[in-house]
Amino acid sequence: MADKVILLDFYPSMFGMRARVALAVKGVEYEYREEDLGNKSQLLLESNPVHKQIPVLIHNGKPVCESFIILQYIDEVWNHKSPLLPSDPYQRAQARFWADYIDKKIYDNGNWIWNAKGEEQEAGKKGFVEIMKQLESELGDKPFFGGDDLGFLDVALITYSPWFQTYETCGNLSMEEECPKLIAWVKRCWEKQSVSKSLADPNKVYDFYLALKKKRGID
Repeated sequence: MADKVILLDFYPSMFGMRARVALAVKGVEYEYREEDLGNKSQLLLESNPVHKQIPVLIHNGKPVCESFIILQYIDEVWNHKSPLLPSDPYQRAQARFWADYIDKKIYDNGNWIWNAKGEEQEAGKKGFVEIMKQLESELGDKPFFGGDDLGFLDVALITYSPWFQTYETCGNLSMEEECPKLIAWVKRCWEKQSVSKSLADPNKVYDFYLALKKKRGID
């Protein structure tokens, strides 16, 4: 029996995009279901009763929640091609460490850039750039964090890139000036069809931000 794969997702979500990229890298066919987070589907509520959040991967009726857990699940189940996590235990641990660092640091500082003003925004912008420089240092001279090709950490980070335009516009900063090597890495990732077809359009992400800003009454 063929696998039945459903992804419950929300288009601008950097967490949902991770699942999309990983499934594309592995060549897995799936049904995409866009969620209205203001009116969540019964399937989402039943599939993720603890957090009630996207993304949720449903594989043959069994739900898997949380983006990094979904990435690891995809890598283990569809292990016939394009491994995301390295085979070496230490390298796997390092990839997981930096992936955890990304979500603990980038998400909050990014929110301060587009959701705050004055000193709070400046602090968020400063923190964001410092994090990016740290990641740029970890990348070094490798074409990808995974080495010669996309790996776990590449997938974890590249899904923030559709938000870079919003961060730059709101924070009046240039990612290319601050972190040229990292932006070169972003461009290499986007050249891969599995990535470009899976990530949200940065212009649509910015439009989403403007609509959200209006809805929240933020000047």
